[in-house]
Amino acid sequence: MQALIDTIARMAPSGDAHRVFHGRGGLHPGCEDWTLDWYPPVWVATHFGNTSDDDVRALGEALQARWAIIGQGQPLNWVLQRRQPDGPVSRPVTECMAGSVPEPHVVHEGGARYLVQVMKGQNRGLFLDMAEGRRWVRDHARGARVLNLFAYTCAFSVAALHGGATEVINLDMAGGAMSTGQRNHRLNFAGTPRDGRARFLVHDLFHSWGKLTRMGPYDLVIADPPSYQKGSFVALKDYPRLLRRLPDLLVPGGQALICLNAPEIPESVLREQLAREAPTLVVEQRLPNPPAFADASPDRALKVLLARQG
Repeated sequence: MQALIDTIARMAPSGDAHRVFHGRGGLHPGCEDWTLDWYPPVWVATHFGNTSDDDVRALGEALQARWAIIGQGQPLNWVLQRRQPDGPVSRPVTECMAGSVPEPHVVHEGGARYLVQVMKGQNRGLFLDMAEGRRWVRDHARGARVLNLFAYTCAFSVAALHGGATEVINLDMAGGAMSTGQRNHRLNFAGTPRDGRARFLVHDLFHSWGKLTRMGPYDLVIADPPSYQKGSFVALKDYPRLLRRLPDLLVPGGQALICLNAPEIPESVLREQLAREAPTLVVEQRLPNPPAFADASPDRALKVLLARQG
């Protein structure tokens, strides 16, 4: 795990949440099972599979040594989550190894604030690999009506409103995640002119096309579904059903941000599905991922395509 230790020794202070080390990208031999994230004021290390007590001790010592230099006298807070390798999902085991975790835990990114939860489950409330997607939305949302599908905790919606969107419709079938999304909006916009510009629909997308079409059309549609969530969305089966509906939701010249985080599905498959199911949508670019998420295989990394309605 030397590459992880070396990265920790070079870490610089930052006020924004971000990934520090991405062993999962395959660019650090011997560290493929490690990631390290910064959710201020907490370091979150994740290990996939079994790890030794010696490795955990070395990680803690490296964090403590670097924090003594960059931590401005604050106590070190760090969390370790152990997950099973890719395959059947089991409950992760999460421990606070030093310090504490604030509750509520609010982090910053690009001037926005988001609630996160680093002690429960695998999904922490803010997907750090999507930072460039949120940046793009913030930079291009001025004056736009936005539809945010599979909204989760509505981070895209917060970014769009920070960027000047006139309205955002958020849809997700998970009521708990949408409740957090509403709290995220209050954190950012309560008492401001942007308060009230977001709507929150707890619906199953595939039973809501009529309602969404009547509420449209939209200047921007964001589709960031889970790659595999039983009873909700399975990428290989359901993405074609989603793509063929997008043109009807967009204004002429409108844009769609099409996201896929499924390492087993290459970009070419997503492009082929798009060309077949929505030929009026023309791909303009694939957005970059944050540099920390560099991957030996771009096809395994997060794929975010920007398409425009012809």
